[in-house]
Amino acid sequence: MAERERRPSPTKASPRPRPPRPEEAARHACEQLASLIVHEPEGVCGVTRHEDGWVVSVDVLEVPRIPDTTSLLATYEVRIDQLGELQEYRRVRRYRRGAADDC
Repeated sequence: MAERERRPSPTKASPRPRPPRPEEAARHACEQLASLIVHEPEGVCGVTRHEDGWVVSVDVLEVPRIPDTTSLLATYEVRIDQLGELQEYRRVRRYRRGAADDC
């Protein structure tokens, strides 16, 4: 019998990781920001798609006061890559809880 020529088996390309959905990007941003700063995030006020991931705006209680309407909060801009990893963050705004935005 003639031997069959062995063909190299096709290698499966490892699937590219799926980029995070907006809610996943927001959760990753909050978790990773909290691990870097001493304050806990209060919530997300914006999620924007960026060419290489997401930009998430996170509100953080920085100085709790009584009454609560005088507490100081800050908004951080957090950049997350396609894998959900934090690339950079920066504080873009600091304000009193009771203060209204200028329109």
